[in-house]
Amino acid sequence: MNIHEYQAKSLLQKFGVAVPKGGVAYTPQEAEKVARGLPGPVYVVKSQIHAGGRGAGRFQDNPKGKGGVRVVKSPEDVAKNAGEMLGHVLVTKQTGAKGREVKRVYVEEGCDIKRELYLGMLVDRKTSRVTVMASTEGGMEIEEVAAAHPEKILKAAIDPVAGMQGFHARKLAYGLGLEGKQVAAATKFMLGMYQAFVSLDASVVEINPLVVTGSGEVLALDAKMNFDDNALFRHKEVEEMRDEAEEDPTELEATKHSLNYVKLDGNIGCMVNGAGLAMATMDIIKLYGGDPANFLDVGGGATKERVTTAFKLILSDPNVEGILVNIFGGIMRCDVIAEGIVAAAREVALHVPLVVRLEGTNVRLGKKILSESGLPILSADNLADAAEKVVKAVKEAA
Repeated sequence: MNIHEYQAKSLLQKFGVAVPKGGVAYTPQEAEKVARGLPGPVYVVKSQIHAGGRGAGRFQDNPKGKGGVRVVKSPEDVAKNAGEMLGHVLVTKQTGAKGREVKRVYVEEGCDIKRELYLGMLVDRKTSRVTVMASTEGGMEIEEVAAAHPEKILKAAIDPVAGMQGFHARKLAYGLGLEGKQVAAATKFMLGMYQAFVSLDASVVEINPLVVTGSGEVLALDAKMNFDDNALFRHKEVEEMRDEAEEDPTELEATKHSLNYVKLDGNIGCMVNGAGLAMATMDIIKLYGGDPANFLDVGGGATKERVTTAFKLILSDPNVEGILVNIFGGIMRCDVIAEGIVAAAREVALHVPLVVRLEGTNVRLGKKILSESGLPILSADNLADAAEKVVKAVKEAA
């Protein structure tokens, strides 16, 4: 789950992470009120959407105008610029051409920026540890730094038993070229950030840029936090920060039904049980010349109703020109899958080729249900046969 910048800063601040003063606003009038409560004379107005590159982005109705992050010098200018953002669609390199409507802005005090750095934390699956990454190249995407200047990325893998210690933070601080009281400030910052990461079950915490001010303060000028969905039941205060308007409607609907769905750019819909099998199914579709339209894992204990919902989600994508159902019945019974497929196909008036490969528990009963349904369903003997048939059927129907 993702949250907005202002929400991430409010959480990090509780763990001793230093952030500039600011407040969220939903109208130009609220934005001006927030600004009047800040010291000034410089203010920053930031569009709040779940996407990076806001500063370099442009609004659809004014593509040659200013971006989604603006520095102004009066509360009146704060209100004016907030009005130019709120209710307008911001397009960045991460939103795609459709962009995202700005429904709230964050008004923040300006600060005297002396240096811009990068600091991030994530779970490294290779080491099974939280890894801290730091770089002197603040303001740039870490992927670009890794490609162009890998030597400028500092890393520290944290033992999960001992946790992050002062020496980890000091080593990174010195590696970033900090000195004097900046080192102490950075150490406190990193230790607080680590505590926030582990205490809140975060999957990513990214501060870009992390700034050093003229007075030696170390502040999070921007903040991004992602969380492990499976741990949200332990963090109601985090779960309440969810902004469903920022999420893909289909993926959101899938989550409500305990389905793992990710929309892709292809035209062959996939319904599979098990993440590994889903990945293999998408790979073999590509191998036979097709393009998967989604990743959809119905799980090992899906019901008829869940399968029906999954089928509807796939068909809600107008790009889908064919569907491949690939089920291995272990915990999941093939007859349950078959009943769900038949129910959904009848309800939505199936209009694209459908190929089904079933194997495992009650497979004969499942195939019987499909064959007696009277629906134009193509049966496959194995995964390769299924992929070949669905790709062929889609091309013939085009």
